[in-house]
Amino acid sequence: MINPLLELKEVSYKNKNDFTLNKVSLRIKSGEKIALIGKSGAGKTTLISILNGTLKPNKGIVKLFGTEFDKLNLYQKSKISTIWQDLRLIEDLSAEQNVNCGLLGKQSFLFAFKNLLNISSFNKAHQYMKVCHLKKSIFSKNIRKISGGQKQRLAIARALIQESDILLADEPFNNLDPKLTSYFKNLLLITKNKTKIKVPNTTLISLHRLDLLDGFNRIIGMKNGEILFDIEKTKLKKYHLNEIY
Repeated sequence: MINPLLELKEVSYKNKNDFTLNKVSLRIKSGEKIALIGKSGAGKTTLISILNGTLKPNKGIVKLFGTEFDKLNLYQKSKISTIWQDLRLIEDLSAEQNVNCGLLGKQSFLFAFKNLLNISSFNKAHQYMKVCHLKKSIFSKNIRKISGGQKQRLAIARALIQESDILLADEPFNNLDPKLTSYFKNLLLITKNKTKIKVPNTTLISLHRLDLLDGFNRIIGMKNGEILFDIEKTKLKKYHLNEIY
């Protein structure tokens, strides 16, 4: 049996008076391209937050590379990158500074200080920003002065510059037109790309749009904080979708 990169065992998470995850078990192996689907409130964002360590479960175990999450150091945790649905960009920083923040898990405090003072090197950030179809004219602009679609692409660039092994993405195609959606979907799912940047080999992407499921090899359907099905894409049928929608 192939050891999973990321694993949940009987994980539950209770928010106030309601369980948003209930006894969820999950194994993610290297190279998988997973689509996470379900209605709003199904628990998809909570699941992603548990997988990347942002939330700590009330019960159950989370493991990365076979080690429980609480025992990992910052560098090990940086092997997971996340594109958040609410983007979580820092409004007081420029576009290029925000992208550079993706490097913080692998850099020293001095790097973080230089980035804050805008005297750090942005060569790598600019490379990733160009791949994400961001023009040079916005590189040094404050986040407040750029559009929603540009912010979405910045969040993707920030995650990719981390050069992680696993990418978790919560509705990463929001605010993108159809052409850009197709481009970024291919970028995130096709490891061997023409951009000459490293793209995580393993991805889990939360989606609302079912027309974007092509290209994934595994589909996880959630409802009311539980996984109702976890199947190969080729085995997905209409009755599976009727279970969760």
